[in-house]
Amino acid sequence: MIISYKIHELTDYINWIYFFHAWGFQPRFAGIANIHGCDTCRALWLRNFEESERLKASEAMQLFKEAQRMLWKLDEEYKVHAIFRLCEANSDGDNLLLDGTVFPLLRQQTIKPGGSPYYLCLSDFVRPASSGITDTVGIFATTVDAGMEQLYENDPYKRMLVHVLAERLAEAAAERMHEQVRKEFWGYAKEEKLTITQLLNEEYQGIRPAVGYPSLPDQSVVFLLDDLLHMNEIGITLTENGAMNPRASVCGLMLSHPQARYFSIGKIGDDQLTDYAQRRGRSIEEMRKFLAANLTD
Repeated sequence: MIISYKIHELTDYINWIYFFHAWGFQPRFAGIANIHGCDTCRALWLRNFEESERLKASEAMQLFKEAQRMLWKLDEEYKVHAIFRLCEANSDGDNLLLDGTVFPLLRQQTIKPGGSPYYLCLSDFVRPASSGITDTVGIFATTVDAGMEQLYENDPYKRMLVHVLAERLAEAAAERMHEQVRKEFWGYAKEEKLTITQLLNEEYQGIRPAVGYPSLPDQSVVFLLDDLLHMNEIGITLTENGAMNPRASVCGLMLSHPQARYFSIGKIGDDQLTDYAQRRGRSIEEMRKFLAANLTD
């Protein structure tokens, strides 16, 4: 299913902490996004900072104003798009079976602090095929209109502003789409009533791991998702290395298990690399390239 959003439909779902992080601001300066826009409220917000930090806070305030103006300008011509699919699914060891497609995953191998005996894999949160009961797993992709990333070629500041906002809008579309999936399309959390703050704090049931993130680090699985989703229907194309164009794009999985949580795969050994390459149907050297950051020295 495809959903297209006007930008003003997504502004409440933007995580401003990551926007300000891209500009070198610490999280506390992102609090300006939660302040009423009147002069009195802004002045009170500034007074909460030590005098040595007020200049930085003023810069954050100005940046937020300019971001807001840019969002309203972009809203006149551009949209953000999401595509998702709810797949019949089961787990088979460290693989997911999604509508008949084998989707290999990685499992933690390194010893964790406290000596926890559990080595997680995303497949742990999906019913095993041996149960004889079919489960559901969602897959998704979101992106901005491609033309958005081509704006302001001769204005480096505005160009960066648009690019950072585009990345946040792709993530905001994923947040909004996931909310609709949980409450309407999949409907496993129909009674969910969370504030935007709670949504951004991931207090909902289930998880939405994206490709390239710690629990799903292999960028090459984007090709498997594309085979199932046909991302070109919302304007996403893939490079030979699995990078998505437009760059402001996100794709991944949606899992509903109440105990599902985010985690980092961390380092894996040659034994898992070899096994994973076999399950992916690719050479060890090719998978070594995609998983370089996860390999032990």
